[in-house]
Amino acid sequence: MAHFAKLDEDNNVLWVTPLDDSICNDDEATGVAYLTKHHNWPHWKKTSYNTYANEHRQGGTPYRANYAGVAYKYDPDLDIFKVRNQPYSSWTMNNTTGQFEPPVAKPEDDDNKDYKWDESSQSWILLD
Repeated sequence: MAHFAKLDEDNNVLWVTPLDDSICNDDEATGVAYLTKHHNWPHWKKTSYNTYANEHRQGGTPYRANYAGVAYKYDPDLDIFKVRNQPYSSWTMNNTTGQFEPPVAKPEDDDNKDYKWDESSQSWILLD
């Protein structure tokens, strides 16, 4: 089953739809042509359900860095889906993973402890 993201004119993901392999045979151009014809909308990009932060969850090859969703935007220069909104002003976009990253790595979670980012101190705070 292939998945395709419907994009607005600014490449923001509007929604994602599955498309049976018998329709597109895993070919993006065929899938886009089918969706354009049946939805009267020209902006579609194929996305991988099993890809997150440029890793394939089942050990396969990651595709376009992330599975598209409404929180994502397609970057045509990098050919990836990137998180659309920056969570904190100090966080920067990783153009390989398509995810925003903090300036300080989150502590390792050995005991299922919860942390939250504190922008004013630029540090992770342990939650009780």
